[in-house]
Amino acid sequence: MCGIAGILGYQGIDLDPSIHRIVGSLHHRGPDDSGTWRDEKVGLALGHTRLSILDLSPEGRQPMISAGGRYVITYNGEVYNFAELRRELEPKGHIFRGHSDTEVMLAAFEQWGIESAAKRFVGMFAFGVWDRASQTLYLVRDRLGIKPLYYGWAGQTFLFSSELKAFRAYSDFKAEINRDALALYLRHNYVPTPFSIYRNVYKLLPGCIFVVPRDQVCRASAFSPFPEDQQARWKPVRYWSLREVAERGCAHPFEGSDVEAVEHLDCLLRDAVRLRMVADVPLGAFLSGGIDSSTVVALMQAQSKQPVKTFTIGFHEQSYNEAHDAQEVARCLGTEHTELYVTPEEAMAVIPKLSTLYDEPFSDSSQIPTFLVSDLARRYATVSLSGDGGDELFAGYNRYFWWRSIGEKIGWMSRGVRSAVASAATAVSPQGWNCAFDALGPLLPFKLRSHTPGDKLHKMAAMIVLDSPEAMYYGLVSHWNDPTSVVLDSCEPPTTLTNPSLWADLPDFTQQMMYLDTVTYLPDDILTKLDRASMGVSLEARVPLLDHRVVEFAWQVPVSMKVRHGRGKWLLQQVLCKYVPRKLIERPKMGFGMPIDVWLRGPLRGWAESLLDERRLREDGFFNPEPIQKKWVEHLSGRYNRQDHLWDILMFQAWKERWC
Repeated sequence: MCGIAGILGYQGIDLDPSIHRIVGSLHHRGPDDSGTWRDEKVGLALGHTRLSILDLSPEGRQPMISAGGRYVITYNGEVYNFAELRRELEPKGHIFRGHSDTEVMLAAFEQWGIESAAKRFVGMFAFGVWDRASQTLYLVRDRLGIKPLYYGWAGQTFLFSSELKAFRAYSDFKAEINRDALALYLRHNYVPTPFSIYRNVYKLLPGCIFVVPRDQVCRASAFSPFPEDQQARWKPVRYWSLREVAERGCAHPFEGSDVEAVEHLDCLLRDAVRLRMVADVPLGAFLSGGIDSSTVVALMQAQSKQPVKTFTIGFHEQSYNEAHDAQEVARCLGTEHTELYVTPEEAMAVIPKLSTLYDEPFSDSSQIPTFLVSDLARRYATVSLSGDGGDELFAGYNRYFWWRSIGEKIGWMSRGVRSAVASAATAVSPQGWNCAFDALGPLLPFKLRSHTPGDKLHKMAAMIVLDSPEAMYYGLVSHWNDPTSVVLDSCEPPTTLTNPSLWADLPDFTQQMMYLDTVTYLPDDILTKLDRASMGVSLEARVPLLDHRVVEFAWQVPVSMKVRHGRGKWLLQQVLCKYVPRKLIERPKMGFGMPIDVWLRGPLRGWAESLLDERRLREDGFFNPEPIQKKWVEHLSGRYNRQDHLWDILMFQAWKERWC
């Protein structure tokens, strides 16, 4: 796992100081080594910082030149099937100096070309490759968007990097905030791909190759990041499409029995986990006690001769604590388990670091425990496996079956009746509902027991007044419902979620939500959170559930094998039940959250009031203070939980204070 960057400008550009500043900004992503490669004749420089995982010798250093001399690469990630590819390439005459996957990738480019080689890679990756023969730069991102890759312009110079820090390290880059992207951020709590918070800088879409011909760089003044825009001079080329995978899987579903589906998934996951256990450094896994992480750890332990190192963060606030569940799973599997109970003071001490870790505004508050568990794991390991991706692939989110259940229960109601029901539900604060459910907890049936039921009731109330599943879904994935009324001089650009022509042609809206989450929320929130938190402490996080072969099979599996008895992830749960007793995993789903709402009324109040000060907001000129102040007053009253809205604003304000 590493940091990558590159500059492609014009002949005579002063590359040396620029590329060294850029590489220095990415030191945290690769503290073990760094390197640069330059070609002043074409105005190109590539940079790399290395977190050594495979082939710790100098033979694994980057940027690396192919044996034939045609290609030069700077690469972040892992190609897990490199040993298999190497065995295929050696009989074709390729000779290898070391044992890194990077060297195998370069040989694959020489043998098959860049796009064909990328289709053969099993892994997570983002890389830049310079083709010296055609004088062309290729940027490539993995299929699911596990690893980040930004690209854009600073004047006539083209830049790319793993993080926006590298752009700011380039002297000619103008860090101009994109107000339209800021509006999208307030809606989603992240800036969605292909946008970034800066004008003229974009994120490469997952599963795409971006081709940058040298002879067009100086003549280009603008380009479109959208592959669908046929008028663009340059456009990303897809080498793998989740849309095609989803449509093909639903058109030709798995026709075996439940038992056969469980066995096939078990086999696929075993291999995905096995490949991700290959490392020349200490290895471990995050363990929350939920189905996803427990499955990953179970399959690791089943294929390991030594106890697997597992890591859990615990909280003294029981409504946010899964440590005891993780401990039971660890004891059952026989792992070498480490848990750390974090005080509110220790958790809050992370907040000042967030604007540096996430150098683009990002406000999923589970960024805090994700950093804490990454920091814990790094004390004992350099690589940690994670269970991310299971919710999107196997229907783990409540919204995947809420919409149908709500529709069945309220379909007979007029809009007026639904509005009255919603008003009655929201008349009681979320905290009031939580207290009521806590008091009734032992008397409630299992399926009605829930973490933070009050927040869920308020969300459901907002949904029942909407007229379509599509509107319900968009409401559920939105924080601020009218962000342009908050962000001055902004207009929300179209995105995948607002353009149905970009949706997959699927027979069921549950499947459509899973598809949309996988191409938006997964890479832009979940995987961004994991990458920045783990790389912030120089830890490589691997996600076996997002092996593209697992993804392709998951889309062949019918919804009936994912959602049963009003709950999701049925098929994945059956795999896990082969390794741990069912009683350890049959419990309500918990989020990886923090009591931000309580902290904002208590120990964080002074910090928040400073950032939300009305005069400050007016002077900054980005936000309309009135709706923000209204949310703040409502939150302080205790009647409403405006945590999500306020955290969005606070994280932007803290980010702006750090970087602008």
